[in-house]
Amino acid sequence: MNRSSPAGEATAAPATSLPTLLAGAGFIMMLLEFALPANGLIGLPITFFLKNRLHLSAQEVAYFGLLASVPLYFSFVFGFLRDRWSPFGAGDRGHLISFGLVSAALFTGLAFAPPTYGVLMIGVTLVGSGVLMAASAARGLTSAIGQSNALSGLAGAIVNLANLLPALIAYLLGGLLSQALEGASAPMAARAVFLVGGGLMLMVAAFGVLGPRRLLDAHRDTPGEQNHPVADIARLARHWPIYPALAIYGLWQFAPAMGTAMTYYLSSTLHATDAQVGQWFALFIAGLIPAVAAYGWLCRRFPLRVLLWAGALLGVPQFLPFLLAQTIDQALLAAVALGLLGGLAQVAYVDLAIRSCPKGLQGTMMMLLVTMYWVPVRLSDLWGTYLYDKQGGFITAVMATTVVYALILPVMLLVPRHLTAAKDGGT
Repeated sequence: MNRSSPAGEATAAPATSLPTLLAGAGFIMMLLEFALPANGLIGLPITFFLKNRLHLSAQEVAYFGLLASVPLYFSFVFGFLRDRWSPFGAGDRGHLISFGLVSAALFTGLAFAPPTYGVLMIGVTLVGSGVLMAASAARGLTSAIGQSNALSGLAGAIVNLANLLPALIAYLLGGLLSQALEGASAPMAARAVFLVGGGLMLMVAAFGVLGPRRLLDAHRDTPGEQNHPVADIARLARHWPIYPALAIYGLWQFAPAMGTAMTYYLSSTLHATDAQVGQWFALFIAGLIPAVAAYGWLCRRFPLRVLLWAGALLGVPQFLPFLLAQTIDQALLAAVALGLLGGLAQVAYVDLAIRSCPKGLQGTMMMLLVTMYWVPVRLSDLWGTYLYDKQGGFITAVMATTVVYALILPVMLLVPRHLTAAKDGGT
């Protein structure tokens, strides 16, 4: 079943229902962010399991992440499937039910499998694929609501808050869970982590069954023009505005100083515990949240062009304050400063991506953002561990990150002006 429809057929939801619709979509995304194996609640215990139980080096852990994240690199494929395929004719509801149940079953199987390197690699890859398919429905739904109602800034803020709030909680719980399981046997420790993931995906499936009709069916397309998949791919490829938006977002995620290099610097150089490492990432995210939340107000008062440049100028020096931290307590304070500097850019770049999306391909575009998150994240993680281990240590990784962020400024000159001229609401 073709799920793309001509732009003229988009039906805006009544204004009074928009907060409810976006909040509901954000709730689904929050559940999925908790369950994604690459993220804090599941991902951080896996990182420490590889480090402490399997005794892998920083670069070996980075290689594991690089390989296990293969489904994330092809997230746009899941988004394209969402735009064109309706499981059981149920649209986004069908995606959430089907892949919520499949992912829960995969998590459960992984929980009772022996926690070897190979089993973890295969299991995380399969589970990640199921979670991403469900996520394509939630993200595509949110983008469609924001785009069809000229509320891309508010939708971008919801997308980011739905990502950040679970990450904040997950890094706190993930670090504490990892530390709490240090005394348990390896199979028991892995089982606890994966059963949590299975429970989360059962909640996603339950929401698909019981969720409000006006949310999950709000953008089920009526029969209309049937586009061939190749035609839709060509339409996306010819749509110039997506290229600067994706390039900016990809450069923003390319941070060699984050990820494994940061984890090892905090734990090995500043002697942080597993829980303190989780706290550092949680505080970094906590610093992002006020700026992201404020964006929902700012986007109504300033055109996107102003917010893009303000965010970029604040974001380029984001990691430099960290060079002043000499103790773990100072590093925890610096984490908040890093978040505050980067929050405005984070949501402005998503706002730009939503505005740049061609009609009917919202799922594809939003999952392209996931691809343009994880490919740079994993490649920069690998490069960051190389800089950390062999090319001058953590300071070199920080300087490399700053240079990459500076490259965003010339790319912003390529953004079509008509996309950034209006405030949220179309004015």
